Amino acid sequence: MKNVNLLITFLLLVCPLAMMAQQESDTTAVNNNDSITWNKELDGVVVKAQRQLIKQDIDRVAYDVQHDEEAKTQTVMDMLRKVPMVTVDGQDNIQVKGNSNFKVYKNGHLDPSLTKNAKEVFKSMPASMVKRIEVITDPGAREDAEGVDAVLNIVTLTNTKMQGVTGVVSSSLNTLGHTSFYSSLTGQLGKLMLSGNYGYNSQTKRNSYNRVEISRTYLDTGNTLLSGGEGSNPGHIHFADIDASYDIDSLNLLSASFGGYFYTLNVQGGGYNKLLNPAGQSLYSYRTSYWMPGYNHHSWNGRFDYQHKTHLDGERLTLSYMLALTRQHTDQENSYTELNNVSFPYTGSLSNMHERFTEHTFQIDWLRPLGCGHQLEVGAKYIDRHNNSYSAQNLYGIDADTSDDFQHTTRVLAGYADYIFRTAKFSARAGLRYEYSYLRGSYPDGKGTTFDKHLGDWVPQATLKYQLTDAQSIKLNYTTSINRPGISYLNPAVNVSPAFISQGNPQLSSSHTQRISFIYTYIMPNLTLQLAPGYNAYSSGISQIVTVKDDIRYSTYNNILTYRRFSVEQYVQWKPFDATTFVFNNNARYEHYENPNPGYRNHGWSDNYSLSLQQRLPLKLRLSLSAYGKLGHSPSSVYSVEHSYFDYYASLQRSFLKGDRLTVRFTANAPFNKYWYMEAETVNGDFTGIERSWNRNRSFSISASWRFGSLKSSVKKTEHSIENSDVVGGISKSN
Repeated sequence: MKNVNLLITFLLLVCPLAMMAQQESDTTAVNNNDSITWNKELDGVVVKAQRQLIKQDIDRVAYDVQHDEEAKTQTVMDMLRKVPMVTVDGQDNIQVKGNSNFKVYKNGHLDPSLTKNAKEVFKSMPASMVKRIEVITDPGAREDAEGVDAVLNIVTLTNTKMQGVTGVVSSSLNTLGHTSFYSSLTGQLGKLMLSGNYGYNSQTKRNSYNRVEISRTYLDTGNTLLSGGEGSNPGHIHFADIDASYDIDSLNLLSASFGGYFYTLNVQGGGYNKLLNPAGQSLYSYRTSYWMPGYNHHSWNGRFDYQHKTHLDGERLTLSYMLALTRQHTDQENSYTELNNVSFPYTGSLSNMHERFTEHTFQIDWLRPLGCGHQLEVGAKYIDRHNNSYSAQNLYGIDADTSDDFQHTTRVLAGYADYIFRTAKFSARAGLRYEYSYLRGSYPDGKGTTFDKHLGDWVPQATLKYQLTDAQSIKLNYTTSINRPGISYLNPAVNVSPAFISQGNPQLSSSHTQRISFIYTYIMPNLTLQLAPGYNAYSSGISQIVTVKDDIRYSTYNNILTYRRFSVEQYVQWKPFDATTFVFNNNARYEHYENPNPGYRNHGWSDNYSLSLQQRLPLKLRLSLSAYGKLGHSPSSVYSVEHSYFDYYASLQRSFLKGDRLTVRFTANAPFNKYWYMEAETVNGDFTGIERSWNRNRSFSISASWRFGSLKSSVKKTEHSIENSDVVGGISKSN
């Protein structure tokens, strides 16, 4: 870790020197339609520099995946480590703008199943299918109220219209038994274009193995609970999409899509639990084993869009409908053996949970250019969202069967207006959105009282961008957003185990987040630099509430959290030599959590970073070296902090056949570290403790990707569609 600290310090010293050297070079920049190219005069000959991969607009930062040579064989997950404001840890957990609460769009509109399962899909999706990856830093009023900290937009290949068929087939295998497969096929017949893709991931016991050790000391009794265990999640993961578009004429376009993500896992494992008094003597002990046969999850979403353009250049009307469905079924059986002086009267439990999420969204948008760089967009959206949860638990050995049936409905009616002004040097955007929402909770089994809420929210936003020079720009942005609780937070069902009892809170309400950010961008042929300080804050946020009574932890949720975050995001892409590219991406931040009622505060500094080096070698070989991790002790909630970690990998790739259609890649992931280690410490609440976890890490893999056909386009999309991104704590929280 000391070497990593020295390396980061060296980079922070070298990069400004490199920028100064670049500014002194004999290079001129030409700014044309927000794209920058560089020309250098040499004895009457014009030499054009390599295409830049980073571009900034008033509301987003984009990474040009299509022109990154490594994209031929790498996955979208690999590319994300190169994207500004995106970090990926050793377990492929993604953060955007320093936050794991983000939404994923595909071609400019929300993909619900991809948002919930981005980690697994991106590990299989070949980067060669993607044109660019955008971080939408400042969503406008059109979707602002339903935003989160950021949006990740995956833009597939261009809409160029050509006859023919094209496709991609890719596959990988590693030494832990993990396999993946991805295939995509696109074809066009007259005005109709169709595209389909299918992906598969397998999980084995070896690659999903995990181990954990936990120590908790309860403050009221002084007793310490020691627990540990190991398990695995073997299973099969599938995802697929079908997209279609039809050009009625030059002014009217129909597009539709349907896709989903579904998996079945055989979760299994076991461990031990031992309670010791302050003198270290055993009070009780027992062993546990658990299994979840047939644990399955299905997410489906469909969308239909109609776009009409007028004879006025840039004017368009879009009508959209989206359906999102999620079904999750969980059967978990726990067995308690080797019981020694335990206080609970049962020997095991069987829990059944069925959760369903259904959402219908209707939207209309009208965009009108007003001339001289002015543009106005207005629209309306209606969301009808239903959450249903049925839970039952049977405790073996006693007559204490329980069941709960809960339904929660949210209806949102929103209207917005968004104004944009652009000149050669200056851009401005201002918008206002109003949302009326109706929330209703009911208990079909009659165990609770039906309740409802009526809420009204005004949501403003504003952005200013100024082009200092052809290579430098600055941007200032203010946004607000709303987060509403999902079924996992709302479900009042009580889940019982010997040392832990939990339930949701159906009375939770939405929370508002305020954000202000500043972005400085510098783009030149051999150096791209971005510096982005920002500030986030909210009050009455949804927080887990954990208490202890008689050495048993009780957990629920409440609107009690106050949160403040100051962050500085940095991105450097430097080409010291023609065949060498270096990328440094990090998010340094100070976070402050506070629950005012019990008086808990938790704060600290941390830095999520990634370093990568790409080197072109003879014989068409490409070498990539990457390291990533976290420095400092970051608070993960008002109760706990996470300690630092470090991970790394190396890969070598080569392309074959005409046009480099076949690319093969060998990767060594953490060859000197068998496990990925993580440590978290509890610093507030009714107990203190530490949790250590180990996951299988070291592996060697081979992957191949083959492109075929002649069509170089994807299914044409309407330029606007539906994005819903207001729910936190839904059925799936894989991000």
